[in-house]
Amino acid sequence: MNDVASFGANIQKTVLEATSDALGLAILVCDKNDEIVFATRPILQFYPIPAHFLEAGTRLKDFLGAIFDSGVRSGTAPESSRRHANREEWISEHLSHHWRERFDVVERIGRHRWINVRTRRLSNGLGIVAINDVSEQKKRDEQMQLDMERVELTEGILDCLPNPLCVKDRNLSYIAVNKAFCDLHGMTPDAILGRSVWDLLEPDLAEKFERSDRVTLESGVIHCQPEQIVKADGEDLWVVTRKFRVGDPGKHLLVTCMNDVTDLVVGYDGLDGITSGRSPLQVKDYSTFAPAQNCYDPFRSIDMQHLVEAGAIIDPDMRGRQKILLMTAAAALEINLVPQLRRWGFDACAVRNATELAAFKDACTARGITIDALLIDGTMAHALATLANWTVSPSLLIAKDWKAVELRASITALCEHGIGALPSVEAEGPADWDIIVPEANLTGRPMPEVEVVVAEDNEINQFVFAQILEGIGISYRIAANGEEAVKLWQQYRPNLVLMDVSMPVMNGFDATRAIRALEKNAVFQTPIIAVTAQALDIDIEQSKLAGMDDYITKPISPDMIEAVYRKFVNAKTERMAG
Repeated sequence: MNDVASFGANIQKTVLEATSDALGLAILVCDKNDEIVFATRPILQFYPIPAHFLEAGTRLKDFLGAIFDSGVRSGTAPESSRRHANREEWISEHLSHHWRERFDVVERIGRHRWINVRTRRLSNGLGIVAINDVSEQKKRDEQMQLDMERVELTEGILDCLPNPLCVKDRNLSYIAVNKAFCDLHGMTPDAILGRSVWDLLEPDLAEKFERSDRVTLESGVIHCQPEQIVKADGEDLWVVTRKFRVGDPGKHLLVTCMNDVTDLVVGYDGLDGITSGRSPLQVKDYSTFAPAQNCYDPFRSIDMQHLVEAGAIIDPDMRGRQKILLMTAAAALEINLVPQLRRWGFDACAVRNATELAAFKDACTARGITIDALLIDGTMAHALATLANWTVSPSLLIAKDWKAVELRASITALCEHGIGALPSVEAEGPADWDIIVPEANLTGRPMPEVEVVVAEDNEINQFVFAQILEGIGISYRIAANGEEAVKLWQQYRPNLVLMDVSMPVMNGFDATRAIRALEKNAVFQTPIIAVTAQALDIDIEQSKLAGMDDYITKPISPDMIEAVYRKFVNAKTERMAG
């Protein structure tokens, strides 16, 4: 029997040593009496102590004492650690760590060496210590921190430069811009980054700039062009624009730097702000400065506070024209659509974000001016939430691919009847945008193409919903977030919506508010059922406030879904199981 036990112990020891070697760990095991049962040799790579302190039966206290005496202790370099701490207190503190159920710590044991020590105390009293070297990881973390600091320093330097500068990737999307470039366009970095020149400028200029970008990016030939730019504040800016390629092959980036030569072209003031009498350079041919982007927008140049105070800015006597307000962060849409609205006979202008929208609404209210309709760019991050919360006037959500005739008819219907209706006329128009509007006056519940829309971001739960609905025989579509759910609802007008309350992009509460806002002039409202992980009072209350009709809790079952469907769907459109 003793031979068998010894053989089993040897196998366990061999397994532990193999595991230690495979994982790059040093392992120490002690019993409930704090005596070492097993220790691997790699421990000596971290602590220069005599090997006999690793033998079975050695007290853990003696092992820790040997580490203290070696001078290699956590938090200090060996040459500076001797006699700087009380020996007994240090040993007692580390013994207490070994008796915690779990204890993890990263310790410094040398000038450039770090270890991760993990201790676990099992229910049977055995204590396990695993040690591994994390010096390389610490070096990478420190290097990453240094890199981040360098990036912040570089960004700070670029933002202090007076010349506009931008960087584009191989797809010619903006990946870096400095403050001067943002001021030039009157936009924030977030509104520019990730976009292309087509989103900022009119098509003719965008095509011209992209062509020169491509030549420089593909050939490496530096592009140089004197240009005259109109800034967002209306001031002229005379620049010499240089484009050049940087980076390694396959990872090239395009840098555009606009060197400001305005002072040299038009003259400049002295340091005290008084004209110094210096004349501009004698430019032989101003035509060398090619007309470039015009970033000036008279509406955006108006200070919102002055808009409230100055009654002459908005003319309250223009009652013959319906007033349309467009909300968009896309310069291309604004440039194309606002003039088109004016050609159609509307009084139109644009705001860029929710802050400007609120300020403009307050200004109109103060002057007694009515906004007849609000058009919202459907590509904006919070478009549906804005649509749901806007109560001042009828509103319309614009997505991609609109047609001029349909849009004009929808806006006219929106102003006259409070809801947009798409005509059946097919007409050619810009291929960039499309209009999404709620259908007017739903008078009943016809059998839809899709009976249930499920909003659920978890893939496993999506599979469960699909299996249950297919088994019952109910047609369905699944949305991965609230925004997709609203779009599917608009497309299919289902009998029922099962709405998970917690989702990315847009949660279930906001999605429900958006649907209810689109239904505000409809006779029939789609039943929306909240799907929650727990039946918490706060979730139930939020569901009611958002406009949901009922709730169910996960995990879901066929009986639960069928019961909800029978309860809320009209008997004429209900599909009975079996």
